[in-house]
Amino acid sequence: MARILCVDDEEVAVRLKCSILERAGHTATPACSADEAIAHLDAAVFDAVVTDWRLGEESGRAIVQAAKSHASTPVVVVSGFVSEAFRAAEPSADLYLEKPVNPDELLKIINALLGSGLPPE
Repeated sequence: MARILCVDDEEVAVRLKCSILERAGHTATPACSADEAIAHLDAAVFDAVVTDWRLGEESGRAIVQAAKSHASTPVVVVSGFVSEAFRAAEPSADLYLEKPVNPDELLKIINALLGSGLPPE
């Protein structure tokens, strides 16, 4: 179905997100840092990005900026720091979800973003 980049500095969390997306038929590529995620975005085309906001010493802002510079790729921020991420400078992510995220909710949101380009209501 879709190629999705999953970014989280916690290896268990990124594997879990990838597994959830892959079970739904998507191809998920893991990245554990902003630098690794940006390298993936520079090397390949992704249909969507799911990223944490705080990545150790790095910020998810660079990932959102890189994704939006690549044909406005939809970005979902899944973080324990949603309010911080939401207040960050432009460009904004398409949607912000608080950790821990419900797997069914994540899939519903990703599928809605991929299908219509708009977040679900």
